[in-house]
Amino acid sequence: MLRPTRLLACLAISGLVTGIVVAPPGTAWSATASQADARAALSKYRRPCSATAHKGRAECLALVRTTKSTATAFAPAVDPPPTDGYGPADLQRAYNLTASSASAGSGATVAIVDAYDDPNAESDLAVYRARYGLSACTTANGCFRKINQRGGTVNYPDADSGWSSEISLDVDMVSAICPRCHILLVEADSNDDDDLGAGVDEAVAEGAKFVSNSYGANEGNFSNLNNHYYNHTGVVITASTGDSGYGVSYPAVEPNVTAVAGTTLFPAANSRGWAEIAWVGTGSGCSSWVDKPSWQKDFVCPRRTVGDVSAIADPDPGVAVYDTYKTEEQGFGSGWNPFGGTSASSPIIASVYALAGTPAADTFPVSYLYRHPGGFTDITAGTNNPAGTCVPDYLCHAEAGYDGPTGWGVPNGVSSFRN
Repeated sequence: MLRPTRLLACLAISGLVTGIVVAPPGTAWSATASQADARAALSKYRRPCSATAHKGRAECLALVRTTKSTATAFAPAVDPPPTDGYGPADLQRAYNLTASSASAGSGATVAIVDAYDDPNAESDLAVYRARYGLSACTTANGCFRKINQRGGTVNYPDADSGWSSEISLDVDMVSAICPRCHILLVEADSNDDDDLGAGVDEAVAEGAKFVSNSYGANEGNFSNLNNHYYNHTGVVITASTGDSGYGVSYPAVEPNVTAVAGTTLFPAANSRGWAEIAWVGTGSGCSSWVDKPSWQKDFVCPRRTVGDVSAIADPDPGVAVYDTYKTEEQGFGSGWNPFGGTSASSPIIASVYALAGTPAADTFPVSYLYRHPGGFTDITAGTNNPAGTCVPDYLCHAEAGYDGPTGWGVPNGVSSFRN
């Protein structure tokens, strides 16, 4: 078997994976160089939202690819795609969900918590679902609801073209994985931690058992960790681990949240039909402050280790998203675009949980992944720290079994997402 660095080099040379920086033999490792290389690898993508989160505020973690895909093996199941990003059939096949997506999830509500308002959320969702032959999900038929952080359906927050892209990505990914699920969009007044947290509480109060949060910032930006907003038994709460490479993000670091990391996904000539490596941009690491949960058993990191599980995040080729609430200065067009970031991973995993069924009332569903690690496709190659090292090595390099950049791996069906 090729060592991860050798496999990465082969994939990068072949053009199957982009944005991967592989140090030549003998290169001295440097954390500073690693962060610079990670930033360079991500520079070809655009962030719809502000790239800097101020203290106590989160940024949305969506990325948009504005150049032609260089993943030359891209072979979508949907022909022809509206953009060179994966659609629902691709994602369902990649994660062994085709049968579950067709039959499970009816009656389950997946909540999406984001900041600010997307005035076009429902109409954009309609275009996405119609394009891929999914049933309509509207306010009128009870499938889609949009509320503010207090549960109201009037007086939505100020509209924001950056966060609207995040919202479109999130609701499209729920549709792709769990087309029979209901979608509850909760729009927080701002990206302030307390507003977003209030949105999570409201989603739970509204009865959602699956809540996705595609936002975050370095855990050092927040003084109130172990936050009650993300501490609901019997509710799946997922959060993105970040898009800036090695480092720990809040709220993914919260002890009872499922921290969702990111991969690069591409077709392959194997029995699965796909291959994956850890995405260079995904967050991971050992928390500086949050205590290790009882169910997490990696003994070298004395505190909470991030992440727990992973799914596609690399915007090349990324996932197809339909979004029309735009401004010219964002630098990408209205309509179909290829998206990525761990913003895609979080709603994907929340939706896989929804396919698996309602969680037990007295449990934290992140613990299921650690009790049933056999139901994943293990990701054993790739790094989010390409020109650096970390101690221990598994915190920034994918390897057999559990590791920080991919957790236990990616879904292989739904068995590991049940109590």
